[in-house]
Parts: sequence; C-alpha cells; structure tokens
Amino acid sequence: MASSSIVEIPANQQIPIDLTMTKRIPGVTRGKLRVTDAHGNLVYQLDGRSALSSPYKYKKILVDSFGNPQISIVQNKDGGAWQGFRGDSCEKKDLIFRLERTVHSRTRTELEVLLVGQNWGDTPAMFKAQGSPFHRSCTVYKGDSIVAQTSAMYKLGKSIVGRHKFRVTIYPGNDHALVVAVLVIFFGGS
Repeated sequence: MASSSIVEIPANQQIPIDLTMTKRIPGVTRGKLRVTDAHGNLVYQLDGRSALSSPYKYKKILVDSFGNPQISIVQNKDGGAWQGFRGDSCEKKDLIFRLERTVHSRTRTELEVLLVGQNWGDTPAMFKAQGSPFHRSCTVYKGDSIVAQTSAMYKLGKSIVGRHKFRVTIYPGNDHALVVAVLVIFFGGS
C-alpha cells in the first residue's frame, strides 16, 4: 500500500519570508510604496507626508495592512541622519533607531543603523545595509549574520518587471517592519 507523504513544517520552525516591494503603482501617486506577500496580499504601505512645520525635512509612516502606524520615518532638515519612531510618534521616548549613510556613491551605498536602547554586551546593537539602489540590490546585516536581502525580479537573465518592483527575503527572527523601514531609506526614502 502506497503511503501518502505529507511534509509538515513544525510550528517552531522558522523559515525566510519573501515580500515584494512595489514603488509605483498605476493610478496611485508617484512614490507610494506597497509591500505584499507571496499571494499579493498587502502587508505594509508607506504613507508619505511632508513635515515642514517640524524639525524634520520629511515624515513617512509605514502602516500595516489595517492602516495601523508601525514606524514613522523622519529625516532631519539638514538632510542628514534619519530616525525611526514607534507608530505615528516623533517623541524621543518612542525612538527605535538612528540611521546614517556612511558611503553614498553612484554605484554603492552603505548605511549604519543604531538600534536605540538595545545592546549586545558592551556594544550597541547595530545593523548595516550595503548595496546598490540603482540595481535594487541590498543586503542588511546584523553583525556577521544576514538579516535580509533584496533582488530585482529576473527570469533567465531578463528583468520580468520594471525597476519599480523587487523582492526582499527576510530571514527568521527579525522585525519585518524595521527591515522594511531600513529598505525604504536605503532606496531613497521612496
């Protein structure tokens, strides 16, 4: 008697998650960013707002599929460092991370992300993002471990979609909203 073999993934087994980031959508304002899962379901969306009446140049809010604010992404008026806050807040007590570009050239960009209030022993918790925004390639690291990687969508060496759409793989044990916020900044504030 032939037995049916069903592969079950244990509940405690964590696997990488692929999300698709789409920068421009027909019928939606330019610069709007949507993040969807493998089935096309909305996971996050970027709500861009100008913050001219505050000490920040820009304020963008990453919201979940229900419209709940997850992370407010702001850039200082001097065009320098970026910061991420919990929800729709810009108060110091809600600060999650500070981010600065350490390398910014036509072919390569590097970011350092300092997580506020978290330490690994004697050193502050830090992420690094390295890659090329033009090629939609970025790898996010925590120490020597890869947190997430992006890739353009190719089929047999040819791009199957325009530069406005790319895939991000987020590895287990990482905060998805935080990774998406870092990628938003990496790819030019979208």
